[in-house]
Amino acid sequence: MRGHGFLLANYVPGDSVIHRTPLAVKFLLVVGCGLASFLVVDWLVSAAVFTILCGLYLLTGAGPRRLLGAVRPLLYVLPVIGLFQWWQLGGPTAARILLNILVCIVAASLLTATTPMQRLLDGVVSLARPFRRFGADPERFALTIAIMLRSIPYIAGAFADVRDSARARGLERNPRALVLPVFITTVAFARQTGEALAARGLGEAED
Repeated sequence: MRGHGFLLANYVPGDSVIHRTPLAVKFLLVVGCGLASFLVVDWLVSAAVFTILCGLYLLTGAGPRRLLGAVRPLLYVLPVIGLFQWWQLGGPTAARILLNILVCIVAASLLTATTPMQRLLDGVVSLARPFRRFGADPERFALTIAIMLRSIPYIAGAFADVRDSARARGLERNPRALVLPVFITTVAFARQTGEALAARGLGEAED
């Protein structure tokens, strides 16, 4: 199954300034970029932020190939979004929306590329711990994040495999030939994951 580099970059060992930055600061960077995507109204500002984040990513030593791999799946969708927004709201607004999407993806990839998965999940548990008094389960929340991060590349890889298979049979324009196999594969993957968790007693509510 392909797709292990889809959407978010895998951890790249290193000793860069970004690697040594506290996890809380990197979390705030991702959250700040997400909030900025709603607040920034100038595409030039979005372009500047995107350029800075790309520079920070390259400073980690992950390389431009991994950076391109993080955004490559969106290259099929962004032109459609851009054309629609340009038609509805004009060129500057369309450019701002596209750049803000890329900013969020690069910021998230910067976090995952410089933080080991276990440390990232421990940070999620720490952030969620204050909400325990409201009935939240930090460990279960971290488990959900881990499953999500594992599922995204699997599903993306399934789509890539099905697309190539459909293209080989001349069915690349048939929605059923693309959607149905991916849907079946995703459901099977979800059931296998659920059965594996149940067998280990994970994710069950405590008495």
